[in-house]
Amino acid sequence: MLSEATIERVLSAALSRGGDFSEIYMEETKTSGLSFINGRVDTASAGIDFGIGIRILDKTKCVYVFSNDIREESLIRMAKDASASLQTVPLGMTVHLTPVVHFNSNPCILAPVSVSKSRKVDILRRACTAAKEYSPLISQTSASYGDMQKAVWIANSTGLYRTDERARVRFTIEAVASSDAEKQSGYFGPGAGKGFEFMEEYPVEDTAREAARIAVTMLSAKACPSGKMPVVIDNGFGGVIFHEACGHSLEATAVGVHASVFDGKLGKQIASPLVTALDDGTIPGAWGSLAIDDEGHDSSRNVLIENGILKGYMIDLLGSRRMNMPATGSSRRQNYQYAPTSRMTNTYIAAGDTDPKDIISGTSYGLYAANMGGGSVDPATGEFNFAVTEGYMIRDGRIAEAVRGATLIGKGSQILMNIDRVGTNLDLAQGVCGSISGNVPTNVGQPMIRVSEITVGGRE
Repeated sequence: MLSEATIERVLSAALSRGGDFSEIYMEETKTSGLSFINGRVDTASAGIDFGIGIRILDKTKCVYVFSNDIREESLIRMAKDASASLQTVPLGMTVHLTPVVHFNSNPCILAPVSVSKSRKVDILRRACTAAKEYSPLISQTSASYGDMQKAVWIANSTGLYRTDERARVRFTIEAVASSDAEKQSGYFGPGAGKGFEFMEEYPVEDTAREAARIAVTMLSAKACPSGKMPVVIDNGFGGVIFHEACGHSLEATAVGVHASVFDGKLGKQIASPLVTALDDGTIPGAWGSLAIDDEGHDSSRNVLIENGILKGYMIDLLGSRRMNMPATGSSRRQNYQYAPTSRMTNTYIAAGDTDPKDIISGTSYGLYAANMGGGSVDPATGEFNFAVTEGYMIRDGRIAEAVRGATLIGKGSQILMNIDRVGTNLDLAQGVCGSISGNVPTNVGQPMIRVSEITVGGRE
């Protein structure tokens, strides 16, 4: 590791030929993973990665370099070369760090690296067995387990010096049901910002059977009708639509360069008065939580939308300079090979006051999207399409026949305005979000909501 004196010299060197701000991000990451197919080990992996990134800013110009060579002379040479590339007048600053402050984002009872591979294998075997035994129609099962323990050191030319310990575990299960002409699948991927104790407490067999149930149900489902109709979207991973169609458009990555549909709309109504949405990186043990972000700022609970009114954005340091607004503890990166930028953590629509049963009973006709899958979105316009992995028609206030092949098509801004019911059953679900700073763990979430009208693409 680098001494404080070395860090100070490297940060100073990074400003010796140009720039007004320099930063060091150093990390050591230990990972392990396993995958099963049909109850047998398919792959196993383990590794350690170590490296350092140096970022230099000059107003809104940015240069970023990285290496896993941590010799002081190599880092100083790299820092000076990066500084010179900005082609600005050097300030000649000498950096002095304040005393280091230590954080632990994800305290562990059972550190994942200390757990034997056989205990991890047992979890995947139990999951595959439970899914396979659910029905003779289950033709394939696949499961995976992954864990990560990461130590980071963050220092910059303002004198900030902070360290953090991070840990995450995740389990996935997919079941495939087959008939002579069709295949359908069910999938879940729970995880947490915790140690292996999360897996020992988690009901893996129940989740595996639920994945199998979805696959079997969708195998015999009818083709979904198409057209504009009310859509009830259930809680948990249903929040992926808000994450993709609206959340990315509220990040400084888009807003700061005027590439967002929500640019310039602070204080204006952008959603139904029933909608309050947050990005909260402070939830203990949550998949997307951090004590400090990847610039060393305290993580925070950011209210994005309150009663339909746009209240804030998710802002990193560079975005702060572009937007002339304070940073919000929203800076993230996959690892030292990426410069940080504004990213979501745990992003969700807050619970409302309507019983989910009343949302269904109050809908005479429409689509019930019980589980959502992936999709695509254009952050500049908010236009999206998302697959419904488990769907049912609603008829006369009751959940009726299962339907498959449904796709939800629309604009995030329109969806927000058309939400006319918000349930009480808030839940979060885990995913991995990709952007210009790599892939980061994020939670999506919402209670059950009803959108008065969405274009549904189907096969009828």
